[in-house]
Amino acid sequence: MSKLIFTLVGALIASAVFIGLGFLNSTTRSEIEISKEPCAWPSSLDAVTAAPNNHKVMLENGRVRVLDVTVAPGEMENLHAHCRSSVMYLMYEGVYKDYGPDGELVAEATEAAPADQFPMTLWLDPQGPHRVHNLDPKPVRLIRVELKD
Repeated sequence: MSKLIFTLVGALIASAVFIGLGFLNSTTRSEIEISKEPCAWPSSLDAVTAAPNNHKVMLENGRVRVLDVTVAPGEMENLHAHCRSSVMYLMYEGVYKDYGPDGELVAEATEAAPADQFPMTLWLDPQGPHRVHNLDPKPVRLIRVELKD
């Protein structure tokens, strides 16, 4: 199972590299809607700056930024935002609460999804300031590929 996960993660990272180096054809690229608007949140809330213990840069160039994201059991991330649309390769996410900038609950999972649902891949639009509190006995694990152009 772990070999399969590493293979899938490798494929995701390879895809990010192809995107970052411009190997996607124009038809595929035009189908991906990416915001050209400037970030609505201050740069101090960028995930890597505001929550560096949880967000590690694996690759960055003019087209993508690939983040390795981990939230340990019981840990609550610092308040942070994601200014770009992204693809998230979710290896595991269990019980958690997600809070907005004023401490309001914006999302939660009260029970872990079945293990056979992971890994999963999701498209995400830019996300405003939030902080995830991992209430699960296992760490939240994901790779996030942020698209720059």
